[in-house]
Amino acid sequence: MSLFRVRLRIAKDIGFKAMVIVLSFLSVAPLLFILFYVIGNGLSSLNWNFLIEIPKPVGEIGGGIVNSIVGSFLLVIIASLPSIPLGIAAGIYLSEHKESKLTYWGGLAVEVLQGTPSIVIGIIAYLWVVVPMGGFSALSGGIGLGIMMLPMIIKTTEETLNLMPDFLKEAALALGVPYYRTMLRVILPAAASGIMTGVLISVARIAGETAPLLFTAFGNAFMNWNVIKPVNSLPLLIYNYATSPYPEWHRFAWGASCVLVGFVLTLNLSVRIIIKRWKVRF
Repeated sequence: MSLFRVRLRIAKDIGFKAMVIVLSFLSVAPLLFILFYVIGNGLSSLNWNFLIEIPKPVGEIGGGIVNSIVGSFLLVIIASLPSIPLGIAAGIYLSEHKESKLTYWGGLAVEVLQGTPSIVIGIIAYLWVVVPMGGFSALSGGIGLGIMMLPMIIKTTEETLNLMPDFLKEAALALGVPYYRTMLRVILPAAASGIMTGVLISVARIAGETAPLLFTAFGNAFMNWNVIKPVNSLPLLIYNYATSPYPEWHRFAWGASCVLVGFVLTLNLSVRIIIKRWKVRF
């Protein structure tokens, strides 16, 4: 091989690596710009009173977003309580009965639900929960967000269980362990990192959703722990404050955005740590 061809191959190799590095940076750059802009505008609003006080009326100085923080956690808990066990159970069924017609139609339904716009889910939750109850509530908002959580938990659980080697189940069954104990004590613990990843990603997704809450939780300027009453959340507060004509509310919207972005980033970092530490190798 001539020296020219060797140098040409080296140049192509260097050029390809440089292109990959540049494209990788370009894909990360929007996230960095968003974080820089949100933190730059919202960090000045963050203080202890901002996190422990409720909003004050227009024209008064001070106030905080504690009611929105509590409301967001309340909505996430209401959404997670039914969605996590239902999603894991459905994922187990889809993984264990691959040839069933119910599995085919169930998988198709999950894919359609995953692609359904969030505002449509909000309208459905409004018709199913808000109208029969006669008013907006944290419960209706949690149900709407729970519907959004289901597809991701189901698909993540199914795909994770499909990656589990068959000898784990075969060994347990060969020792006379009942099927339900095999799944609960052997398969699910081995797949815990993947399932937990799907749960945390689904929580991070619904934590920033606004559209379903406009039709369900509606918002509340006061602290509320009652699940059958309207409740505020960080996305709702950001939407209402950002679209208002008051500069003070705009500043609060940036501060709430900073808190929400920090919460979502913390969840995503937790996913990375779980994957790294709990990953089972076979």
